Amino acid sequence: MAEISENAPTRLPDHGSVEAVLARLPAGADETVLAAALGEPFPGFAFSAASVDDQYWRDTRSVLAPDGTRIAELRPWMTAEIEKHAGDVNAVWSALRDSGMELAEWHGNAVFAFAPTGPGAADYVQIALGRETEWRAGPIVNPDYRPWGADELLDPSWLSHDAMSDDKILAGPLYRLLGRSGTSIVHVRSFLARCARLERDKREARRPELERRAWVGSDGTRTPFLDMQPNYFDFTPREVRFFQDWEESSARASRVHAHWALDIRDYEHKGERELAFIPRPLHLPGERLEAGDASVHILMDRIEAIDREAGLPFGWFFLMTHGNRIDPDVGEAIAKGLRDARIRLPDHDAKVLLRWADHRYGF
Repeated sequence: MAEISENAPTRLPDHGSVEAVLARLPAGADETVLAAALGEPFPGFAFSAASVDDQYWRDTRSVLAPDGTRIAELRPWMTAEIEKHAGDVNAVWSALRDSGMELAEWHGNAVFAFAPTGPGAADYVQIALGRETEWRAGPIVNPDYRPWGADELLDPSWLSHDAMSDDKILAGPLYRLLGRSGTSIVHVRSFLARCARLERDKREARRPELERRAWVGSDGTRTPFLDMQPNYFDFTPREVRFFQDWEESSARASRVHAHWALDIRDYEHKGERELAFIPRPLHLPGERLEAGDASVHILMDRIEAIDREAGLPFGWFFLMTHGNRIDPDVGEAIAKGLRDARIRLPDHDAKVLLRWADHRYGF
C-alpha cells in the first residue's frame, strides 16, 4: 500500500474537539446520538459508531463516605492509611471494616466511531472510546477476610463485578476517549504508512549484520542469509496486508469499518517502538468453523453461509486471519482445493487466498 495521504482531510478530529463533544453528551446517549454529535464540529464527516463486546473495568477507584460523599482516589488515600498505621495492614482492615465506607469504580465497553475520508479501504478516521458507568462496587475492605498484604487493600480484586445493578449506579453511561493520544483518534491510511515505514526502518538497520550472516551446510558450504531470504527487505506488515487484501478482493465493495474495528497499539518492546492493531469484528458468526475431516465442498458451503450472515463477500477470509471463529486450516484446505482445481473462487479472491497460503499472516 502506497505511503500517501492525499485523501486525508485538511483538519482531522482532534482530542480537544472530541472531548468537548463528549462533555456535552447527556448520560446514556447511544451510538446514534454519539455519531451525530461528533459530526457537528467537523462538517463533511459522516460519522457512524458501533460497540464491540469488549468489557473492561478501570483500575482507578474512588473512596466514598457512608453518606456517599466522594473522598479521594483509592490508591493514594489507602497508601496514606497504611502509613498512618505504620504498615500494619491488619490494623487498617480493623479500622475500616465497620466504617461504612465504600468503593466506586467504572465499568466500560469499547465503542468505535468512524468517518470516511476518501474512497479507499483505509481512507477513514477511527475514534476509540469507552462507554462507562460508575457504580458503588462494595465496602472499602473485604469484611469477611483479613488481607494478606497491602496489595489487597490497594487493588481489591475480591469485588464482585456481577453485583452491578441499576440502584448502585452513580454516573453514566458516559463516553471517554481510550488509549494514548496517537491511538485514540487515527487516520487509518496514515497509520498504515507509519507501520510500513517503521518496519522498513527496523529491517534496514539490521542490513550490515545480516550481510555478514550465512547458513553453513553439513558439507561446510556457506550460503549468505540474504540469498536465502531475498525478500527480507520487502516485508509487508500484516496490518498493511489486511487492507491490501481487502482492496483486492470481493470485500472491497464494503467499507472495512462497517465490519471491523481496529484495536490500535503503539508501545515499546525491548527498546523498540511497535505499531500494530488487532482487528475486532463487529459481528461474529454463531459457531466456530474448523477444517476437521470436512470435504472442501462442505467447507465452501459453510464459508458461503458465513458470508451471507455477515453480508460481506469473502468476509470469511478476514475472520480467518483474526482466527476467533474460523481456523486458518480452513483457508489452507480451500487453497489446496483451488490448486487441485476441485473448487472455484472469483479470480481476485483466489489470488488473495493463495498469496496468504504462501505467506500466512494472522492476528
